[in-house]
Amino acid sequence: MARSDDRELALRWSARIPLTARILLVNIVALAVLAGGFFYLDSYRTRLLDRRVQQVADQARLIAEASNAAPPERRPELLRRFGAMTGLRLRVYWTAEPSTEPFDSWRGARPTYVLRDPATQPWQRQAARTMDRIVNYIAGAAPIDLFAEPSPDRLSAWPEAVAVKKDPGLRSRVRQAQDLTPVISTAVPIAAFAGDRGAVLLATINARDVTRIVRAERLRLGFVLAGVTLLSILLSLFLARTIALPLRRLARAAVQVRMGRAREVSVPRLPARRDEIGMLARALHDMTQSLRYRIDATEAFAADVTHELKNPLASLRSAVDTLDRVKDPAAWEQLLDVIRSDVSRLDRLIVDIAEVSRLDAELSRARFEPVDLGTMIESLLGLWEPRASERKAHIAFARPRAGTAVILGEESRLARVFDNIVDNAISFSPDGGLIEICAVRLDREVIVTIEDEGPGIPEAAREAIFNRFHSIRPEGEAFGRHSGLGLAIAKAIVEGHDGRIAAEDRRDGRIGARFVIRFPGVD
Repeated sequence: MARSDDRELALRWSARIPLTARILLVNIVALAVLAGGFFYLDSYRTRLLDRRVQQVADQARLIAEASNAAPPERRPELLRRFGAMTGLRLRVYWTAEPSTEPFDSWRGARPTYVLRDPATQPWQRQAARTMDRIVNYIAGAAPIDLFAEPSPDRLSAWPEAVAVKKDPGLRSRVRQAQDLTPVISTAVPIAAFAGDRGAVLLATINARDVTRIVRAERLRLGFVLAGVTLLSILLSLFLARTIALPLRRLARAAVQVRMGRAREVSVPRLPARRDEIGMLARALHDMTQSLRYRIDATEAFAADVTHELKNPLASLRSAVDTLDRVKDPAAWEQLLDVIRSDVSRLDRLIVDIAEVSRLDAELSRARFEPVDLGTMIESLLGLWEPRASERKAHIAFARPRAGTAVILGEESRLARVFDNIVDNAISFSPDGGLIEICAVRLDREVIVTIEDEGPGIPEAAREAIFNRFHSIRPEGEAFGRHSGLGLAIAKAIVEGHDGRIAAEDRRDGRIGARFVIRFPGVD
């Protein structure tokens, strides 16, 4: 069943996309939004063109009104001047005689615009027209009729002029030249140059300025987009290098550790990183070091277990092999005693080894509760006194005030700590010796001391006695009575309760051992 944090961190469609590609994808999406500005230019061009059409229509109407107000003989020259001033090509078609050659402001004058042949233009213009077509296609722009000068030039060739002839008013139309620039034409009614004939004024212009403005804006936007794209790619690569690459290295190291190569794997610590990646690197490095330490400790423990089990097994095998050849009842009984002793020693070793093996795991899962060490130690005195009486030793306990020596822990494990240490003290106590136990609360700590009158512990061995299978036997004690794991178990339990244990000299200057156990107290 998926945990809640797994559901929160789960990815769906992007789960299989590498982190580097995901960073690039996010930045490209942002760039795509910026690239939408290209298509905004289409609406910008439409507004420019609408204003340009309105401008041509206003100019054509004003020219028609000015021409109507002028004397008939001056109208041709006036139209030529207006055409030169506005850049329009002005033509007048007679409605009574539509086949008659029209008046043209360009006749006998310089043209006001030139329709350019795309085939004669440089490649840059070709590229610009290609971009125009792409944008028009993506934006879904409506197709525009191509512009071509009619031959012959008659009123009937211009639908807007025909419409004005039928219904006097103002008509405008936009067409597209071969080079994709707009051609605007506007038809308005106008008075004839002579007589009462009706006429239509047709004003045309190649509005290259609209295309030029749009392309210039597109070029500027293209430069901006190219710069932002380059910057985005560099930032993406920077993020990939600072995020994805370290994570990839850490993942590769973790895989090597998982494959059992922990000793030769060096997990990068990234000490210069103070961000989450650095925290992860250092956590993985420390975890690997801890794992390496545990592996080494496990291997050393396995080697020690093998060594410790071999001795009683060898003795047991020797006794069993000899048993069939021994006929003397006394020797037979002696061999049976050896077998019983070795079996008892093996049983003790196996029990202690099993407890050491599962101790860390059990402590990590244990639920600690308040434990009054004074009450607990007092309840254990009844178990210790019969053992002490065998050595004619005595146990004295300075009980603390109720409720002062309280810590958080697991009572059965804590009892094992004191049982192991007191049992060790009883073993080393001389006949008639005194074992003193004291529990006090000092500041934020609960301190328990256990002192005996035995030979004491050499200073050089005060750390080693807490190692597994390290055993210093009292003089005269039968071999194999202790597994050498008692103090190691005690230390593991104390440290599992966030405490400390140490061996010292007695404070009163007398010969003997002194064990000091410190636990964080409960307020």
